[in-house]
Amino acid sequence: MAMHFWPALTAAAIVLALAGHVRAQASDVRSLRYDTRVDVAVTSIGATWFIASEVLKAELVPEKCRWCYRGADGQDLLNPYDGTVRRQFLWKDTRAADITSSVLAFAVEPASAFGLTALAAGNDHARNGFPLDALLITEATVIAGAINQIVKFGFARERPFVHYLPRLPNAVRGLTDSPSDDNLSFFSGHTTLAFVVATSSGTIAFMRGYRLAPVVLGSGLVMATSVGYLRIAADKHYFSDVMTAAVIGSIVGVGIPLLFHAPSSREPASASATVQALPTSPLQPAFTISGRF
Repeated sequence: MAMHFWPALTAAAIVLALAGHVRAQASDVRSLRYDTRVDVAVTSIGATWFIASEVLKAELVPEKCRWCYRGADGQDLLNPYDGTVRRQFLWKDTRAADITSSVLAFAVEPASAFGLTALAAGNDHARNGFPLDALLITEATVIAGAINQIVKFGFARERPFVHYLPRLPNAVRGLTDSPSDDNLSFFSGHTTLAFVVATSSGTIAFMRGYRLAPVVLGSGLVMATSVGYLRIAADKHYFSDVMTAAVIGSIVGVGIPLLFHAPSSREPASASATVQALPTSPLQPAFTISGRF
């Protein structure tokens, strides 16, 4: 049911935005602390690391799992909790669950999060602030992605579908489509992405004071939960992988905006935009705009 609930939330946001009597006061929108040079640098470095780790995955991932559930005699040592949840959630068509989760995590939810954030900003007459919102959401996302890759490569946990393959000596990796991906179960990258996008966009919307902030956060969390469920249904991750990803993604998604980009003062942003200062370095823009950003 969660899979079908987020479009209703999105539709509700659109209705609220288009309603003529819904108007935000300038005093409701707050400015956020940021340093464009630092935030762009962090985002770029994080994205570069993530892309490089994907390209070099075959060389970085160990040939054999470090976190496995087979005894020397072939006995199944998987903990009963992960095993029970897997049996309850697993789809017969795991490929359909895998594709659906990827579409949700990498396309639908990011588009929805950015779209709803822009809609929330526009509804409060603060469209000029959306580019910064988008940058800060992206920054939190690439940080969470980099953490996820480091942990995945370090733990090298065997994926559930690999664990349950027929036990053919020295042939398990050859039976899969992507052998370099076989031991990257902990923790779920899709779920991490889904939760960091949901929580960072929601946190930023609340810090701004957008009236549609509950819709931004609620819609994102519904989709993120759906992604986590689908990763188990696809036999790509255990329940513990998904829960860890939800926690880490949420911590980064909430923590990065709160720690580094909390509202710059108790005073709301000014309703009018004025030229504030000339550049002090070649890296700064020709002029700085103050207002609802």
